[in-house]
Amino acid sequence: MICSDSQSTRAEAARIVSTGGLIAFRTDTFYGLGADPLNRPALQKIRELKGRKENKPILILISDMDQLVRFVGEKSGNFGLVATAHWPAPLTLIGPSCSKLPTELTAGSNTIGVRLPDDEMVRAIVRVCGGALTATSANISGSAPARNAAEVEKYFSSGIDLIIDGGEVTVTEPSTVLDLSGSEPRLVREGAVSRAELEKILKGTG
Repeated sequence: MICSDSQSTRAEAARIVSTGGLIAFRTDTFYGLGADPLNRPALQKIRELKGRKENKPILILISDMDQLVRFVGEKSGNFGLVATAHWPAPLTLIGPSCSKLPTELTAGSNTIGVRLPDDEMVRAIVRVCGGALTATSANISGSAPARNAAEVEKYFSSGIDLIIDGGEVTVTEPSTVLDLSGSEPRLVREGAVSRAELEKILKGTG
């Protein structure tokens, strides 16, 4: 079911997520599959729908910085430095996961990828759904990411309780992914935020 973004649609999304259902919504990059990140059956539904490998963690979006403590455990100085300097942004930061997070979320890696999107509409949807949502791309694993609600519906004729039509995706690059879970920063993927920008922050010149 595709519904235009509205207050009533967001309220329905919140109800669905709170009862273990799945939604699809436009993130700050592409369309993503949203579920309660602490609900194991909902996470398993996502993996089954996408055909996602068990060893791949699931990304989450947070609505506000204060949600971070629910998911990231002992943060390095670099994590705090980059988050404070660059969030909100299309920048996913990987840090040590809190001990009680579902293995379906972390894939047993003891790490978690989190992003605070620079898009108030996206953050409002996440906020009304409890402050955090999964945001793994709304596509079959290995396929191109969905750029609009119709493409999501084409990928998934069933299994998603609500598709929020947030319009066509306009971004051309995915989020940058920076792993700060270890002793040294590791750039997993260079996307919308450049390596040079991150290096300036990490070297204290940004």
